[in-house]
Amino acid sequence: MSHATELPVWAALLVAAFLILGAGLTLLGSFGLVRLRSFYDRIHAPTLGVSWGTAGIVIASMILFTMVQSRPVVHEILIGIFVTVTTPVTLMLLGRAALYRDRAERNPDVPPTNPSIGAHGSPEPRGGAQ
Repeated sequence: MSHATELPVWAALLVAAFLILGAGLTLLGSFGLVRLRSFYDRIHAPTLGVSWGTAGIVIASMILFTMVQSRPVVHEILIGIFVTVTTPVTLMLLGRAALYRDRAERNPDVPPTNPSIGAHGSPEPRGGAQ
């Protein structure tokens, strides 16, 4: 038996709006995985999609269960905090591991370790192109 049928119309619309927003942002992050070409480009899309998508879904869950249980339900905030903190950190560590591997394999598409040294080994001018 579902108590969600007892929701007022305004609460159901608000929950639906946040669910659609969260799911849409997560879907947008998924498209970034498919659309972007390199691993380094693909790191950014899921981070933003998961973080903002989780926020929308968590807000929808908080509204739904607050209305159904007739008391404030905010423990979902912990889920949002954990997902929002762990996803970017995990992807940053994956990016660093991939960068280390690519530099060890001497992949020519990877930026140099010291960005102030140009392609020919000489320091680049600091004033920019003149």
